[in-house]
Amino acid sequence: MREVEPRTPEATPSSTPGWWQRHRPGTPPPLTRSLLRALLPPLWRSLPRRAPITAGALGLLLAASTRLPDHGPDADLGLLVLRLTALSGAIGLAFLLDDPARHTTVTSPLGRPLRAGLRLASAVPMAALWWTAALLLVPAPTRPPWPALTLEALGMAAAALALAATAVRFTDRAEVGRRAATHLGVAALAALLLPARWGLLTDPQNPWWTTTHTHWSLTLATATLATTLSIPEPLAPLLKRRSASLT
Repeated sequence: MREVEPRTPEATPSSTPGWWQRHRPGTPPPLTRSLLRALLPPLWRSLPRRAPITAGALGLLLAASTRLPDHGPDADLGLLVLRLTALSGAIGLAFLLDDPARHTTVTSPLGRPLRAGLRLASAVPMAALWWTAALLLVPAPTRPPWPALTLEALGMAAAALALAATAVRFTDRAEVGRRAATHLGVAALAALLLPARWGLLTDPQNPWWTTTHTHWSLTLATATLATTLSIPEPLAPLLKRRSASLT
């Protein structure tokens, strides 16, 4: 009788190790080109649009309003308009981490730092183009020093992202943009009350102008550090809180 050769079992999805099985649990896979191509379309679809677009459009309208009068505004008004424009853009960025599907993707092997990092990376080019357009819309004679104003805009944007990331890190909320934007607005109002020596809103003729932008540099660094520390999200505590809320 002819011997029957043993058949090699067919590979099945459960027996074939995928990229999520070739890495330790809790360790995100390396960001390869194929993985990036698979991630970008759903990431783009999940990005919030209404609030950032509305805030960005309002900011550009504010900047463009300086060209409406027959004569350009004075330097103080140009400074105020650009600061309000930067605040409007920062409020829009506060909604960047809103994710209605947060509780369904919490067990994703990709990890929250990777997902949040891709969101931030997708927003950087658009934010840079938006701020460049805002600067160009203000007439050159009334435009304040743009490097200093760009530092202020970066500080506001970083503060908005830090508030949003902290809210996501320490709460179960899927949409934290409204709360972060409210806190940012309160902080902006509080900054108006600070004296020039310790404040953030002096003008170029003020002797504390350089010191003010040292404060903005510290604000940017602190907010960036806070965002970095708030990106990770412990999986077990979040799942425990979610399961407790569903029972």
